[in-house]
Formats: sequence, C-alpha cells, structure tokens
Amino acid sequence: MDATHLARARVFATLGTAIFLVAAPGFVVVLVPWWMTHWHTHAQFAGMSPLRVLGAVLIAAGAAVVLDSFARFAWNGIGTPAPVYPTRHLVVGASTATCAIPCTFLSC
Repeated sequence: MDATHLARARVFATLGTAIFLVAAPGFVVVLVPWWMTHWHTHAQFAGMSPLRVLGAVLIAAGAAVVLDSFARFAWNGIGTPAPVYPTRHLVVGASTATCAIPCTFLSC
C-alpha cells in the first residue's frame, strides 16, 4: 500500500470513527442521560461532594480510554469500531490488551 493510499484510508477511517463516536457512544452516554435528567442535579446529600469529584474523575478517565481506543481503530487498524467499516488490521495494545471491548465496557 503506497503512502497516498494509506493517508487517504486513514482520513476516511478517522471520519468514519468520528461519526460512529457521535452516533453510538454519544447517544448512549450523553443523549440518553440528558433526556432523563436534563443535567439537573439535586442538593448534596450529607457531604457527598467528594463522591461527585470522584465521579467526574472516573468519567474523564473513561473518556480518555474510549477516545484512545477509537483513535487506535482509525490509525492502527485503518477502520472503525462500527461493523459497516471494520478495521483492516487487528488492533492490539493499550486498553484492548486488558479488555476485549473497552468502548462497551467503559460506556457502562
């Protein structure tokens, strides 16, 4: 595969991955909770502020792993996590070394 073809394939893989990121995890992790809560929070219960901070840290860590996994699908695998445009190469390493499907696991 020549450099021009590889660069073009990576651009299409990156676009497809970005679309899938918004469509699948974006829907489940952002839109559905927003429909349920409209991001309104209630008053803290008996000094539970540290738990909110812990929750924010865990969400940020999970988002970093998901974004890293999606980037690896596009750049290393030259494809997307979506079944309609699968990767050309097996993506192994980082978060996929400890969990077969890190995007699904971290979305929960």
